[in-house]
Amino acid sequence: MRLLPDLSTRLWSVWQRNFQVFRRLFWVNFVLPMAEPILYLVALGFGLGMFVKEIGGVPYPRFIAPGLVSVAMMYASFFECTFASFVRMYYQRTFDAIIATPVNVEEVVAGEILWGATRSAINATMVFLVVVLFGLAPAWCLPLVAGIGFVCGILFGSMGMIATALVPSIDFFNYPIFLYITPMFLFSGTFFPLSALPRAVQTVSWAILPLTHIVSINRALLIGPLSTNLFWSVAWILVVGAATFLIAIRLMKRRLIK
Repeated sequence: MRLLPDLSTRLWSVWQRNFQVFRRLFWVNFVLPMAEPILYLVALGFGLGMFVKEIGGVPYPRFIAPGLVSVAMMYASFFECTFASFVRMYYQRTFDAIIATPVNVEEVVAGEILWGATRSAINATMVFLVVVLFGLAPAWCLPLVAGIGFVCGILFGSMGMIATALVPSIDFFNYPIFLYITPMFLFSGTFFPLSALPRAVQTVSWAILPLTHIVSINRALLIGPLSTNLFWSVAWILVVGAATFLIAIRLMKRRLIK
Protein backbone atom coordinates (compact mmCIF):
# COMPACT_ATOMS: atom_id res chain seq x y z
CA MET A 1 0.00 0.00 0.00
CA ARG A 2 1.19 3.51 -0.83
CA LEU A 3 2.13 5.66 2.13
CA LEU A 4 1.38 8.91 0.28
CA PRO A 5 -1.98 9.65 -1.38
CA ASP A 6 -2.35 9.85 -5.16
CA LEU A 7 -2.91 13.60 -5.59
CA SER A 8 -2.77 15.95 -8.55
CA THR A 9 -3.88 19.47 -9.41
CA ARG A 10 -7.38 18.05 -10.00
CA LEU A 11 -8.02 18.42 -6.27
CA TRP A 12 -8.34 22.18 -6.83
CA SER A 13 -11.49 21.55 -8.89
CA VAL A 14 -13.10 20.31 -5.65
CA TRP A 15 -11.87 23.46 -3.91
CA GLN A 16 -13.24 25.61 -6.75
CA ARG A 17 -16.66 23.96 -6.57
CA ASN A 18 -16.94 24.71 -2.85
CA PHE A 19 -15.67 28.25 -3.37
CA GLN A 20 -18.37 28.95 -5.96
CA VAL A 21 -21.06 27.80 -3.52
CA PHE A 22 -19.51 29.95 -0.79
CA ARG A 23 -19.45 32.98 -3.10
CA ARG A 24 -23.18 32.67 -3.83
CA LEU A 25 -23.90 32.65 -0.10
CA PHE A 26 -21.23 35.22 0.74
CA TRP A 27 -23.38 37.52 2.87
CA VAL A 28 -24.71 34.62 4.93
CA ASN A 29 -21.14 33.43 5.48
CA PHE A 30 -19.92 36.99 6.12
CA VAL A 31 -22.33 38.34 8.74
CA LEU A 32 -21.99 35.61 11.38
CA PRO A 33 -18.15 35.44 11.45
CA MET A 34 -18.08 39.23 11.82
CA ALA A 35 -20.85 39.43 14.45
CA GLU A 36 -19.65 36.64 16.75
CA PRO A 37 -16.29 38.19 17.75
CA ILE A 38 -18.02 41.52 18.39
CA LEU A 39 -20.31 39.78 20.88
CA TYR A 40 -17.36 38.07 22.58
CA LEU A 41 -15.31 41.26 22.75
CA VAL A 42 -18.17 43.30 24.18
CA ALA A 43 -19.44 40.64 26.62
CA LEU A 44 -16.10 39.23 27.76
CA GLY A 45 -13.40 41.66 26.71
CA PHE A 46 -15.11 44.82 27.88
CA GLY A 47 -17.83 43.42 30.18
CA LEU A 48 -15.70 40.94 32.14
CA GLY A 49 -12.76 43.26 31.52
CA MET A 50 -14.34 45.73 33.93
CA PHE A 51 -13.45 43.26 36.70
CA VAL A 52 -10.34 41.66 35.16
CA LYS A 53 -8.42 44.79 34.25
CA GLU A 54 -5.33 43.10 32.85
CA ILE A 55 -3.39 39.85 32.69
CA GLY A 56 0.37 40.00 32.83
CA GLY A 57 0.30 43.72 32.20
CA VAL A 58 -1.90 43.29 29.09
CA PRO A 59 -5.43 44.77 29.08
CA TYR A 60 -7.96 41.94 29.14
CA PRO A 61 -9.67 42.77 25.80
CA ARG A 62 -6.27 42.73 24.10
CA PHE A 63 -5.36 39.48 25.89
CA ILE A 64 -8.37 37.54 24.57
CA ALA A 65 -8.23 39.00 21.03
CA PRO A 66 -5.63 36.47 19.75
CA GLY A 67 -7.67 33.71 21.38
CA LEU A 68 -10.79 34.74 19.47
CA VAL A 69 -8.84 34.75 16.20
CA SER A 70 -7.54 31.25 17.01
CA VAL A 71 -11.01 29.95 17.87
CA ALA A 72 -12.28 31.24 14.52
CA MET A 73 -9.60 29.17 12.78
CA MET A 74 -10.63 26.05 14.67
CA TYR A 75 -14.38 26.36 14.26
CA ALA A 76 -14.37 27.33 10.58
CA SER A 77 -12.23 24.44 9.35
CA PHE A 78 -13.56 21.78 11.73
CA PHE A 79 -17.23 22.44 11.07
CA GLU A 80 -16.65 22.81 7.33
CA CYS A 81 -15.07 19.34 7.21
CA THR A 82 -17.64 17.71 9.49
CA PHE A 83 -21.23 18.89 8.99
CA ALA A 84 -20.74 20.49 5.57
CA SER A 85 -18.62 17.64 4.20
CA PHE A 86 -20.99 15.02 5.60
CA VAL A 87 -23.93 16.72 3.89
CA ARG A 88 -22.06 16.80 0.60
CA MET A 89 -21.03 13.17 1.02
CA TYR A 90 -24.19 11.54 2.36
CA TYR A 91 -27.22 13.69 1.56
CA GLN A 92 -26.29 15.58 -1.60
CA ARG A 93 -24.12 12.75 -3.01
CA THR A 94 -21.70 15.37 -4.29
CA PHE A 95 -18.70 13.13 -3.64
CA ASP A 96 -20.20 10.37 -5.80
CA ALA A 97 -20.77 12.81 -8.65
CA ILE A 98 -17.21 14.15 -8.47
CA ILE A 99 -15.66 10.68 -8.29
CA ALA A 100 -17.47 9.83 -11.53
CA THR A 101 -15.15 12.37 -13.19
CA PRO A 102 -11.35 11.96 -13.53
CA VAL A 103 -11.00 13.25 -9.94
CA ASN A 104 -10.18 10.35 -7.61
CA VAL A 105 -11.32 9.76 -4.04
CA GLU A 106 -8.11 10.98 -2.46
CA GLU A 107 -8.27 14.23 -4.40
CA VAL A 108 -11.87 14.79 -3.31
CA VAL A 109 -10.90 14.42 0.35
CA ALA A 110 -7.78 16.56 -0.02
CA GLY A 111 -9.80 19.23 -1.84
CA GLU A 112 -12.33 19.26 1.00
CA ILE A 113 -9.59 19.69 3.60
CA LEU A 114 -7.93 22.49 1.64
CA TRP A 115 -11.28 24.22 1.35
CA GLY A 116 -11.71 23.86 5.12
CA ALA A 117 -8.28 25.47 5.51
CA THR A 118 -9.39 28.30 3.23
CA ARG A 119 -12.49 28.85 5.34
CA SER A 120 -10.22 28.98 8.38
CA ALA A 121 -8.11 31.71 6.75
CA ILE A 122 -11.22 33.65 5.68
CA ASN A 123 -12.91 33.53 9.08
CA ALA A 124 -9.68 34.33 10.90
CA THR A 125 -9.24 37.35 8.63
CA MET A 126 -12.78 38.55 9.37
CA VAL A 127 -12.32 38.20 13.12
CA PHE A 128 -8.92 39.88 12.94
CA LEU A 129 -10.45 42.85 11.12
CA VAL A 130 -12.89 43.26 14.00
CA VAL A 131 -9.99 43.09 16.46
CA VAL A 132 -8.15 45.78 14.47
CA LEU A 133 -11.24 48.00 14.40
CA PHE A 134 -11.35 47.79 18.20
CA GLY A 135 -7.71 48.89 18.28
CA LEU A 136 -6.52 45.63 19.86
CA ALA A 137 -3.95 44.52 17.24
CA PRO A 138 -1.78 46.06 14.49
CA ALA A 139 -3.24 45.87 10.99
CA TRP A 140 0.07 44.84 9.41
CA CYS A 141 -0.29 41.36 10.94
CA LEU A 142 -3.22 40.54 8.63
CA PRO A 143 -1.24 38.51 6.03
CA LEU A 144 0.46 36.54 8.80
CA VAL A 145 -2.86 35.78 10.50
CA ALA A 146 -4.36 34.59 7.20
CA GLY A 147 -1.34 32.36 6.55
CA ILE A 148 -1.44 30.88 10.03
CA GLY A 149 -5.18 30.33 9.60
CA PHE A 150 -4.64 28.31 6.43
CA VAL A 151 -1.93 26.09 7.93
CA CYS A 152 -3.88 25.50 11.12
CA GLY A 153 -7.01 24.98 9.06
CA ILE A 154 -5.39 21.95 7.42
CA LEU A 155 -4.90 20.45 10.88
CA PHE A 156 -8.43 21.13 12.14
CA GLY A 157 -9.96 20.29 8.76
CA SER A 158 -8.16 16.94 8.77
CA MET A 159 -9.41 16.28 12.30
CA GLY A 160 -12.93 17.07 11.13
CA MET A 161 -12.55 14.78 8.13
CA ILE A 162 -11.40 11.94 10.40
CA ALA A 163 -14.61 12.41 12.40
CA THR A 164 -16.61 12.43 9.14
CA ALA A 165 -15.00 9.14 8.15
CA LEU A 166 -15.92 7.48 11.45
CA VAL A 167 -19.39 8.71 12.46
CA PRO A 168 -22.34 6.54 11.40
CA SER A 169 -24.70 9.53 11.15
CA ILE A 170 -24.58 13.30 11.36
CA ASP A 171 -25.92 13.29 14.93
CA PHE A 172 -22.74 11.60 16.19
CA PHE A 173 -20.71 14.76 15.57
CA ASN A 174 -21.90 15.82 19.02
CA TYR A 175 -19.33 13.43 20.52
CA PRO A 176 -16.11 14.93 19.06
CA ILE A 177 -17.50 18.42 19.59
CA PHE A 178 -18.35 17.83 23.26
CA LEU A 179 -15.36 15.65 24.10
CA TYR A 180 -12.64 17.50 22.18
CA ILE A 181 -13.60 20.82 20.57
CA THR A 182 -15.33 22.29 23.64
CA PRO A 183 -12.45 21.41 26.01
CA MET A 184 -10.07 23.08 23.55
CA PHE A 185 -12.24 26.19 23.54
CA LEU A 186 -12.09 26.35 27.35
CA PHE A 187 -8.64 25.04 28.28
CA SER A 188 -6.25 26.30 25.60
CA GLY A 189 -5.42 29.68 27.09
CA THR A 190 -8.11 31.47 25.12
CA PHE A 191 -9.66 33.46 27.97
CA PHE A 192 -7.11 33.01 30.77
CA PRO A 193 -3.45 31.94 30.99
CA LEU A 194 -2.74 28.23 31.26
CA SER A 195 -0.63 28.94 34.35
CA ALA A 196 -3.90 29.30 36.27
CA LEU A 197 -4.61 25.58 35.75
CA PRO A 198 -3.09 22.59 37.60
CA ARG A 199 0.20 21.34 36.20
CA ALA A 200 -1.35 18.08 34.94
CA VAL A 201 -4.00 19.98 32.97
CA GLN A 202 -1.33 22.22 31.46
CA THR A 203 0.67 19.17 30.34
CA VAL A 204 -2.38 17.58 28.70
CA SER A 205 -3.30 20.86 27.05
CA TRP A 206 0.14 21.30 25.47
CA ALA A 207 0.34 17.63 24.50
CA ILE A 208 -2.99 16.95 22.81
CA LEU A 209 -4.88 20.22 22.26
CA PRO A 210 -3.81 21.93 19.01
CA LEU A 211 -5.58 25.17 19.90
CA THR A 212 -3.12 25.68 22.78
CA HIS A 213 -0.24 26.00 20.33
CA ILE A 214 -2.21 28.18 17.94
CA VAL A 215 -3.27 30.60 20.70
CA SER A 216 0.34 30.76 21.83
CA ILE A 217 1.55 31.61 18.32
CA ASN A 218 -1.14 34.22 17.66
CA ARG A 219 -0.71 35.84 21.06
CA ALA A 220 3.05 36.11 20.60
CA LEU A 221 2.50 37.56 17.12
CA LEU A 222 -0.13 40.12 18.11
CA ILE A 223 1.06 41.00 21.61
CA GLY A 224 4.55 39.56 22.04
CA PRO A 225 7.08 38.65 23.07
CA LEU A 226 8.42 36.30 20.41
CA SER A 227 10.43 33.47 21.95
CA THR A 228 12.19 30.27 20.91
CA ASN A 229 9.35 28.26 22.49
CA LEU A 230 7.24 29.17 19.46
CA PHE A 231 9.38 26.87 17.31
CA TRP A 232 8.06 23.95 19.34
CA SER A 233 4.46 25.03 18.72
CA VAL A 234 5.07 25.53 15.00
CA ALA A 235 6.79 22.14 14.71
CA TRP A 236 3.95 20.47 16.64
CA ILE A 237 1.32 21.92 14.32
CA LEU A 238 3.21 20.99 11.14
CA VAL A 239 3.96 17.41 12.21
CA VAL A 240 0.52 16.65 13.65
CA GLY A 241 -1.16 18.46 10.75
CA ALA A 242 0.68 16.33 8.17
CA ALA A 243 -0.11 13.13 10.08
CA THR A 244 -3.82 13.89 10.48
CA PHE A 245 -4.01 14.91 6.78
CA LEU A 246 -2.73 11.49 5.68
CA ILE A 247 -4.90 9.65 8.20
CA ALA A 248 -8.01 11.56 7.11
CA ILE A 249 -7.47 10.66 3.46
CA ARG A 250 -6.87 7.00 4.32
CA LEU A 251 -9.99 6.71 6.50
CA MET A 252 -12.25 8.58 4.08
CA LYS A 253 -11.04 6.42 1.20
CA ARG A 254 -11.93 3.34 3.22
CA ARG A 255 -15.42 4.73 3.86
CA LEU A 256 -16.15 5.86 0.31
CA ILE A 257 -14.82 2.78 -1.47
CA LYS A 258 -16.69 -0.30 -0.33
